[in-house]
Amino acid sequence: MNQEPGRVRGWAAAKRVVQLSMRWVSLRLRLMLVFALVALAAAVSASAIAYWLNRDAVLTRTQNAALDDFRKSLQDNTGTLPLTPTCPELQEAADRMAATSQKYEVLLIDKVTGGGSCAAPSDRDLFTLEVVPDSLRRAVNRERPVTESNHYPYHLYWQRITLDGKPYLVGGAKVIGGGPTGYLLKSLDNERADLNSLAWSLGIATGLALIGSALLAQAAASTVLRPVQRLGDAARRLGEGKLDTRLQVSGTDELADLSRTFNRTAESLQKRVEDLSAREAASRRFVADMSHELRTPLTAITAVTEVLEDEAENLDPMIAPAVQLVVSETRRLNELVENLMEVTRFDAGTARLVLDDVDVADQVTACIDARAWLDAVDLDAERGIMALLDPRRLDVILANLIGNALKHGGSPVRVAVRTADDSLVIEVRDHGPGIPEDVLPHVFDRFYKASASRPRSEGSGLGLSIALENAHIHGGEITAANSPDGGAVFTLTLPRGTATESEPDDGDGSGADGDGDGTSPGTAEGNAR
Repeated sequence: MNQEPGRVRGWAAAKRVVQLSMRWVSLRLRLMLVFALVALAAAVSASAIAYWLNRDAVLTRTQNAALDDFRKSLQDNTGTLPLTPTCPELQEAADRMAATSQKYEVLLIDKVTGGGSCAAPSDRDLFTLEVVPDSLRRAVNRERPVTESNHYPYHLYWQRITLDGKPYLVGGAKVIGGGPTGYLLKSLDNERADLNSLAWSLGIATGLALIGSALLAQAAASTVLRPVQRLGDAARRLGEGKLDTRLQVSGTDELADLSRTFNRTAESLQKRVEDLSAREAASRRFVADMSHELRTPLTAITAVTEVLEDEAENLDPMIAPAVQLVVSETRRLNELVENLMEVTRFDAGTARLVLDDVDVADQVTACIDARAWLDAVDLDAERGIMALLDPRRLDVILANLIGNALKHGGSPVRVAVRTADDSLVIEVRDHGPGIPEDVLPHVFDRFYKASASRPRSEGSGLGLSIALENAHIHGGEITAANSPDGGAVFTLTLPRGTATESEPDDGDGSGADGDGDGTSPGTAEGNAR
């Protein structure tokens, strides 16, 4: 069980590393890499093909020229030799053969006068019989039967070898009809130098091709990605609420069509948002105007109901229930109007904080005492926990949360205050049946009713929504959950001193009953449980 969290954290860290690496590998870099790889593959392939073709052509040309000259020279210089020459005669013939323009060394081997054989090289220090590979000697001395497809018993053979790190061509042939066996040794060092020079030239050409491909990729990336970047910037500005953002369209390609589509979409979105904004503003004005207009008659009605309530004992018993109903409904209507006005302020963005350093324990105690809830609430809060808050809005939040808990969970309600890092945490827990799981996500919704068959409730259906808005304006949050031991738990989390705005409020915006008469504030989930 202890390994699973570590494994999950390891996967999460690996995922973050991959995402970070992918973020650094931009589309421009990937496009340039693709261009470079394609150019490299093409340049290397072309250079390799050109090198091998030139190498084969150079070596074949040099080799054929040397072997043809050797064959002709061998026939011309050995044809005048006696049937059994002497060593000096062989040496003289080898020197003549080596004096050609092909610049190769010659080794002649034959039986000489007096018995035995003689090997006459044109350069004793460089070309001896040991230099000739055994396989070449066997091929030269092997006699083949003369047939229709093979007109001669002996043929000219050649092989490339390396002596002291230098390349050489070794060839050999036997004079047909009797005569010496001749070998040639030609240096291919000049050809190797030419081929090395060619390789360097092809390498430089490959490097230039890579540079050219990089420049081409940069140009292509700028041509392709600049419109994409402009489109991304425009989409970002559009997402930030700048609905008048448009792209300048030029050309008839796919990117131009995409820009036109973006402009049409932005224009349609702007019209739709402006229409919705106008409707929302009209709705907010209607609610605000209606609330203000209701205040004057409500004030008069409230005064009348207070008189009726004072004279309730002197009223006819048949009329008293109706009077009590009028009084309770008038209070409920007055509370609803106040809540609607507060909601209108939040929607219009005119709600402001009036910050002050408060002792949280004292603030919670004052809220409970003002509503006569001291006997119904268990408070777990240490004095001295200070926070920079709006006391009135904190009172609204607490009144709604505690009043909701008393209404639906019954007493005792437990309120616990603690700190966590730089945050203030207040938990309000009741011991009721809890909140149904299907209702839990909607407890902060305005006017939410858990059951369509019970659309009417004692609360206005706005209390928890107003509490949440007051938490948000502080930069905090309210969450609702069910305790494992039973009952609902509402957790208020507020920053202790990170508020940056402190302005006079433009209205009372209570959202809760603060007259200390013991009644609970208007609540959202008063109809949700």
